[in-house]
Amino acid sequence: MNHEPVTVERFYTDHASALQLRLIAGATGLKRRILEPTVNRPGLVLTGFTKYFAHKRVQVMGNAETFYLKSLPPEVRRQRYELFFSHRIPCVVFSRNLRADKDFLRCAEAARTPVFACPFVTMKFINLATLALEMMFAPRGSEMGSMVDILGVGVLIRGESGIGKSECVLALIERGYSLVADDVTKVTLVDGRDVVGTSADITRNHMEIRGIGIINVAAMFGVKSIRKEKRVDLVVTLKPWEEVPDVDRLGMEQEFVKILGIDIPHVTIPVRPGRDLARLIEVAAFQTKLKMSGYNPAKELNDRLIAKMSSDAGL
Repeated sequence: MNHEPVTVERFYTDHASALQLRLIAGATGLKRRILEPTVNRPGLVLTGFTKYFAHKRVQVMGNAETFYLKSLPPEVRRQRYELFFSHRIPCVVFSRNLRADKDFLRCAEAARTPVFACPFVTMKFINLATLALEMMFAPRGSEMGSMVDILGVGVLIRGESGIGKSECVLALIERGYSLVADDVTKVTLVDGRDVVGTSADITRNHMEIRGIGIINVAAMFGVKSIRKEKRVDLVVTLKPWEEVPDVDRLGMEQEFVKILGIDIPHVTIPVRPGRDLARLIEVAAFQTKLKMSGYNPAKELNDRLIAKMSSDAGL
């Protein structure tokens, strides 16, 4: 599991466009870390009350904060700035393109605290920035395997090298399904319950096919053949037939594998010449979709058999 530090520089680089951030002071502090995945309005600390100041968060200055500071005598205002910047704040964002005065910018430069301007109204910035920060703080990692979206079911396909994963994925794409990632799937835990898979930006849209080389899936099959990200609903492991001695004939017991601490439904498909692996994975995805809706055909058949035996015993 990867816990890469979330710095102000990363926040700015990754989200400057979406949040329309503009750096106006404190560039020397861009390496400073953001320690909590949310945003704080520092109204109370600007009045001098610092006991519960959430200084580890991104600070946003809106109309209320800005006009309150303007109402203070110059000397008191400077004291409040010094008190504010005496804490190790990650960065400050002025919403609504509000202007920071010279004393504020001077204190920010002295404290090496980045200051940004943003055109959004305060609540819109807070909502967007909080979502962005939650994704940046989410646990993440990578899984060896390719991922396909089959009618809304995200399927991660694993197996040893050369077993036929890429050929299987290619066959699924030809049937109209969407490629999420080839060979290595990056996974992120969202809201503590959903594992979302995606591909590395540099390899998105591409697949490696042995004997052919690298292909551009979007160019070859159209943009509908690519999906940027998808929740992982099922993990399929392809194994040589001889390595799966006990094949589950009924599917009564649901297996799971853990990804980022979350249990994901898992099936093992034995591989041998002549088996249509793409079709089998497609059926496994359909089966998962039925189970997600509350229907289990194996259990239904088992209940019918028990009912039949009970009926016959009663005769």
